[in-house]
Amino acid sequence: MASLKTRAWLGLVFLAIAMGLMLFIPAGTIRYWQAWLYLGTFFGASLLTTLYLMQRDPVLLERRLSAGPAAETRSSQKIIMMVVSGGFIALLLIPALDYRFGWSRVPLIVVLVGDLLVAIGFAFIFRVFPENTYTSATVEVTKGQSVITTGPYAIVRHPIYASALLYLIGTPIALGSYWGLIALAPMLPFLIWRLLDEEHLLANELPGYTVYQKEVRFRIVPGIW
Repeated sequence: MASLKTRAWLGLVFLAIAMGLMLFIPAGTIRYWQAWLYLGTFFGASLLTTLYLMQRDPVLLERRLSAGPAAETRSSQKIIMMVVSGGFIALLLIPALDYRFGWSRVPLIVVLVGDLLVAIGFAFIFRVFPENTYTSATVEVTKGQSVITTGPYAIVRHPIYASALLYLIGTPIALGSYWGLIALAPMLPFLIWRLLDEEHLLANELPGYTVYQKEVRFRIVPGIW
């Protein structure tokens, strides 16, 4: 457990430093209040989630720490995560450059809406964890895994994707940039590819998943898709 906690804290610290550098260096200043507010929202939610998993579900925390292209075992998912990871970096860099050069002007209320979307996205993800201890950060079926049909899973088949979409959309807005939204364009097709590929894997390897697909029709947006 001590090793797991150390890895979790070091991971958060490394991510905070990396995101801070990707925001403040391109912005050319640390007087980028939108970035400070965004980082506070992002890491406040991340801290609470990490503390919860340490206490309630360290196995899930272990699964969540194994993430990114290198953690995926299948070539298709490695490619997907490389593009998605690059897209997330662009979601930070473009708004930072936007702040530096003044490409767009985002009102305070819209910035706050962006931070609210980020917070809601994290809150929804937090809501998923007590329902499903198998929410790995990689696409896989683990030993003993079963189909979860309660909580958010009774509404959509992929609540984690739905939640992530909220904070991805909210990120450039929270950082005071409309131009940053263009980084979503190359990410979305790959996120959809990841979701459909995951569904194919689950349908083939997780008993009962095909029945669940018929019972819960929508993947991420109720009534739409």
